[in-house]
Amino acid sequence: MPNIPPKANRNWKNCFSPFLYRNRNAIERMFCRLKDFRRVATRYDRNAANFLAAVCIAATVSYWL
Repeated sequence: MPNIPPKANRNWKNCFSPFLYRNRNAIERMFCRLKDFRRVATRYDRNAANFLAAVCIAATVSYWL
């Protein structure tokens, strides 16, 4: 389900949860940081285990920086 905040000038405002929006934003930022790593973005690894290892290393590096 999309959870997008409504515009301020709308008469009818749909359901919006700031908690869900905050979590969704954190996940999107994490994927954006992972895509900064060229090896992960272009999937150089042919083996799924190697790709998972590259994703884990990239996530660890992006978490520490």
